[in-house]
Amino acid sequence: MEQKRILVVDDEHDLCDILLFNLQAAGYRAEAALSAEEALQQIVNSKSSNSKLYDLLLLDVMMPGMSGFELARRLKEDEQSRHIPIIFLTAKDAEEDTLQGFSLGADDYVTKPFSVREVMARVKAVLSRRSLPQPLRSDENFAYKSLVVNAANKTVCIDGNPIALTRTEYDLLQLLLCHRGQVFTRQQLLDSVWPQDVVVTERTVDVNIARLRKKLDRYAACLVSRTGFGYSFISEE
Repeated sequence: MEQKRILVVDDEHDLCDILLFNLQAAGYRAEAALSAEEALQQIVNSKSSNSKLYDLLLLDVMMPGMSGFELARRLKEDEQSRHIPIIFLTAKDAEEDTLQGFSLGADDYVTKPFSVREVMARVKAVLSRRSLPQPLRSDENFAYKSLVVNAANKTVCIDGNPIALTRTEYDLLQLLLCHRGQVFTRQQLLDSVWPQDVVVTERTVDVNIARLRKKLDRYAACLVSRTGFGYSFISEE
């Protein structure tokens, strides 16, 4: 598995060293910048050399010169870097500062002083969320033969005839169909389809897959179980 590339941006040398040590020990490819200007230059250099951009920024807010908020704003305005997730690290805990961070597209916000374990947990959580498969855009359709998913009006048709699916069944089908051939674990399906605040077991996935199969008619055989792994939508032989 490819190492995730993380950039720590903070003017505190000791803090950078601690975070780098722990991130690298956890298997990440971690680097540091001691100012927003330095971080911006490193990102520009990566783009100009066609290197892999960072998978995550740990970004301090209050730094001499350009602030973390300003760096985040510039990154989000650039098409190439706007997708990079950001966790703000800051001593500012006022509500308006937190809201400003999230308004700039922050994925999380950690107030100093913090425990390294907390930061590592949040890093893992953000990267896990970002690794989840993305749904179809609302203007996209996706089809396999005569099985068509219309993301605009949330309908599914077979041979032009609509089939009645629950929202969960629809979301499962859309995910598996638009990533045809990819195997998803039950936990990945739970994380992608079910709301985060709903407590369900992996058995719930099995029940919904069984119901979905019954509605897919001749395409039911395409929805396969990979023993010990999970589920996949495969092409017919």
